[in-house]
Amino acid sequence: MDKEFDRPIDRKGTASQKWEKYGDSDILPMWVADTDFMSPPCVLDALKERIDHGIFGYTVVPSELNQLVIHRMQTLYQWDVDADAIIWLPGLVCGLNLACRAVGKSGDTVISPKPIYPPFMSSPRLSDREVCTVPLKQVDQRFIIDLNALENSITDHTRLLLFCNPHNPGGAVYKREELEALAALILKHDLYVCSDEIHCDLILEPGLKHTPLASLGEEIALRTITLMAPSKTYNIAGLGCSFAIIKDKKLRQQFMNVRKGIVPDVNLLGYTATMAAYKDGDEWNKKQLDYLRSNRDYLQQEINLIPGLKLLPIEATYLAWIDISGAKLTNPAHFFEQAGVGMSPGRDFGDGNYMRLNFGCPRSTLEEAVHRIKTALLNELPA
Repeated sequence: MDKEFDRPIDRKGTASQKWEKYGDSDILPMWVADTDFMSPPCVLDALKERIDHGIFGYTVVPSELNQLVIHRMQTLYQWDVDADAIIWLPGLVCGLNLACRAVGKSGDTVISPKPIYPPFMSSPRLSDREVCTVPLKQVDQRFIIDLNALENSITDHTRLLLFCNPHNPGGAVYKREELEALAALILKHDLYVCSDEIHCDLILEPGLKHTPLASLGEEIALRTITLMAPSKTYNIAGLGCSFAIIKDKKLRQQFMNVRKGIVPDVNLLGYTATMAAYKDGDEWNKKQLDYLRSNRDYLQQEINLIPGLKLLPIEATYLAWIDISGAKLTNPAHFFEQAGVGMSPGRDFGDGNYMRLNFGCPRSTLEEAVHRIKTALLNELPA
């Protein structure tokens, strides 16, 4: 185990959304998707250097940062991206909302898979769009979008699909042939797609590789808004730096038009941290992935030994989608909080039979959480 990730860091009293939720209670916060790991040294050094400069005025996108993204897309995915196609944003969720506003008109329908990260369901409604959800299906112990259900849900008013790869929750990494089938369906029905790929650098399963949907070819690229960010990977979500890649000039202009005067620019330190992460953070992330992989393997083994719980293999992310249906709990979130573990309720994602647990933490924290869950359920179940 890597000592860099093994060391618990006290986050109480630091205005951490994750840790402040439960105040001074003994509940372990394992809900919102940020890790309890310190950001990589290269990021900390870059931030210290920029702070030492001492001036934090209005800023522009560093030209080097766009070049880093272009190089990254080409090196990792053999995907050619122009600097003009990159739009920097102060968060990925605002990108989802902008996509819903940029495509179609008031009253049109946006399709989202379900279960899904909650903003996928709220963004269409906040944009005066109707939302239509289509179920995931289980294929080889992976939860992926059901293309037959998706096609059957498309109407004359459907304009946009919100897509997530790797999927949150569940952690499935879509295979190339699955993406090609999805792209064919999008083109067939003249849709646009917003592809949330924020977890693309958190592939845990050896041999798997992330493929951006827009990298499949020119036709699908012209209909895709790709959203990415370094925030989950390098634990810099609080610095608010994400980006969209939009190849089609008209779609890009529509996206930029709906943000005018509403969505602020990225802050200077967000740019600084992102540049350092993308320039020098990959070796650190390899060590992080090894640690997360070990946590995942431990968690899967232990959860599947607890009566009433089931956890399928996790291909990517540090988020476990735990089936709790066998435990037959009336109020699962409250039950596990009473046990001392604060997880994300599955109902928030569209399926109350699950809980989402964040295992991006020191092993000692994870072991304590498993112990508390096991003890609570064994005491709950009849002898």
